[in-house]
Amino acid sequence: MTVSMYKISVPIFVQFLTSLAAVLDKAAAHCETRKIEPSALLGARLFPDMYPLSRQVRAASDHAVNATARLAGVDPPALAGGEASFAELKERLGQAIAFVKGFKAAQIDGTEDKPIKITFPSGATRDFTGQSLLLNNTLPNFYFHCTTAYDIVRHCGIELGKRDFMGTPVSL
Repeated sequence: MTVSMYKISVPIFVQFLTSLAAVLDKAAAHCETRKIEPSALLGARLFPDMYPLSRQVRAASDHAVNATARLAGVDPPALAGGEASFAELKERLGQAIAFVKGFKAAQIDGTEDKPIKITFPSGATRDFTGQSLLLNNTLPNFYFHCTTAYDIVRHCGIELGKRDFMGTPVSL
């Protein structure tokens, strides 16, 4: 049985980026209610050598955008980077969601064996197929950064539950 590359990527990215935006709304409301400087939460980390909340959100959106672009054979949009507020991070998530939602199944399906070469920031390169990129690299990294962002917010005392993390399944 063949699995649709589109169905195991685009709806998942939209679902979790949307839930991440809602988590950020709760964090922003918490800061406002408790008179906490938002930068305290945006810079929060689970451990000193880990990325802060703001960078976790950027990483999650980067993985979703870059994977769908590579699978579809298009250039990803240049998202701002350096977001320093909840509003800016939410705008970034909105742009990422809109980009990912803009693809049709025909642009993503059938890319299982498509050769994809990635050059990492270190200069190292790695060859993937579309399927190995999605299943062995992008989705694990995407879930890691979404989970870590959620965990940072929860660790900072914002009441969240599993439903906040999972969001609502998306059918596109």
